[in-house]
Amino acid sequence: MADVARVFIGYDDNETVAFHVLAHSIMRNSSIPVTITPIVKRHMAGFYDRERSNLESTDFSFTRFLTPYLCGYEGWAAFMDCDMLMLGDIADLWSLRDDRFSVMCVKHDYRPVEDTKFLGQIQTKYEKKNWSSVMLF
Repeated sequence: MADVARVFIGYDDNETVAFHVLAHSIMRNSSIPVTITPIVKRHMAGFYDRERSNLESTDFSFTRFLTPYLCGYEGWAAFMDCDMLMLGDIADLWSLRDDRFSVMCVKHDYRPVEDTKFLGQIQTKYEKKNWSSVMLF
């Protein structure tokens, strides 16, 4: 069987439609088998019970980093923020996996100019902003 791309998408009740649109865009454009799993914070109550701080604009701000744990530390998985669209084939991203690295991301210089973002959330400005929006673990 072909390699299966495991994709975890951050899920927040305020962005339900965004989650489904991203999942649909991945499946619609994929040439390889793909599994899609939402990272839902309330489903992690048995092992993750951290209170949400004012620095977290979504429920998955920190739970995204549990992706390797959720995979049993086996194989590769991708994490994506839910507010994206997959316009190309996930196979192209999946082919970039490199066993020399524990995690892969795009390092880019992003400096938000607005003080608020989607749903009136505070736009926290910090170095390496959005580096964790798409990651391969």
